[in-house]
Amino acid sequence: MERREKRQVNRSALADRAFRRYFPASWFSSLGAWMLRFLLGWSAWDLTASATWVGITAALMLGPALVLSPWFGILSDRVNPRHGLIASMLVHALIALFGASALWSSRFGLPVLTLLALAMGIVTSGHSPMRLALIPLLVERTALPSAVGLSATTFNIARILGPALGAALIGGAGPAVAFALSGLMFVAAALILIRLHGIGTREPRPREPFVRQFKAGLAYVKGERGIQLVFAFTLLNGLLGRTIVELLPAFAGGFLGGGSGELATLTASAGAGSIMGGLILARQRADTAHLLKLVAAAIACAALLMLVLSLGNTLYRLSVFIVMLSLVTTIAGTGCQTITQLYLNEAYRGRVLSLWTLVAMGAPALGSAVLGALTDAMGYAWVFTIVGGIGLCCVVLLFTQRSWLSVP
Repeated sequence: MERREKRQVNRSALADRAFRRYFPASWFSSLGAWMLRFLLGWSAWDLTASATWVGITAALMLGPALVLSPWFGILSDRVNPRHGLIASMLVHALIALFGASALWSSRFGLPVLTLLALAMGIVTSGHSPMRLALIPLLVERTALPSAVGLSATTFNIARILGPALGAALIGGAGPAVAFALSGLMFVAAALILIRLHGIGTREPRPREPFVRQFKAGLAYVKGERGIQLVFAFTLLNGLLGRTIVELLPAFAGGFLGGGSGELATLTASAGAGSIMGGLILARQRADTAHLLKLVAAAIACAALLMLVLSLGNTLYRLSVFIVMLSLVTTIAGTGCQTITQLYLNEAYRGRVLSLWTLVAMGAPALGSAVLGALTDAMGYAWVFTIVGGIGLCCVVLLFTQRSWLSVP
């Protein structure tokens, strides 16, 4: 079948005019997202000094995807995903501006933090399926690895700039100004998307009931062992490297005894590693077997890094570990997304990608909540060692099933 054909061409997504027109919006939205995530994570530690609460906040920002992503995935198959992204940008802006208002009125506490983190988790559940559904409509199939890699690079450059700007504003103008500026970033992204007429349109499809479409999507995934394998790798990657990134506020405060400056440094380190990982993935050819080997190797490296992560007991050492961990995690995550995009049947794209998003976001949501509690109870060193060892065994086991992704 054509959808499983191995393509050897490496083509830049920037050669497609539609992707070039969309690209600036992704910059603004990514910068706004990372500023907002940084501010919520910092607020959790600032209010409680508890790794458990940092984990809960991260789980609230990621957990709603477990319930809502499939619904939004079906919706992304029905509507122009550009319109969905515009709505997402505006809701993100409202969340950020509400946070700024709460700070200005001295009403920012745990209830407000919980509400904002949950609201962000809900809107992100819709944002991710819409974005994933839009990108293949902007580029040729052979440019998909480039498009996914460039999107990851953009997102992770913002991972450096957003927290750095947020930390600077916290120390200077105050957190309320930082929240307000992140909201303006989303407004700018929405305005760009509003002006991009003719992008994201596609032929209308018959409208079936949501439940029937959801069941059809589940049945399709159940019958595709290759997609199941990629989902399993995505789950493992989320439980390893992604979970560590979500717990960076606790590492900065509890592991290093630092504050917003140390958190910004660690977050920037994660961004630097992810930039390199995104650029590496962007240069890969559209070959699912090759990409799966790259994913397996990256996750194995993440597990090995977890085993020695407790040695990073200074800001410099931990920053180096975070750079390396984020690099391999990004390669694995974007690689899994690219394989899914290349392998699936177009008729099920939105639903399958929403399920992939559910796994990709649900795994670190669960992992951050559990690991946050475990590190409070057992200490960082034991948790890192146990999780890293289990992860290494799992990646070896999954790679033995690589024939599931073979072209029939």
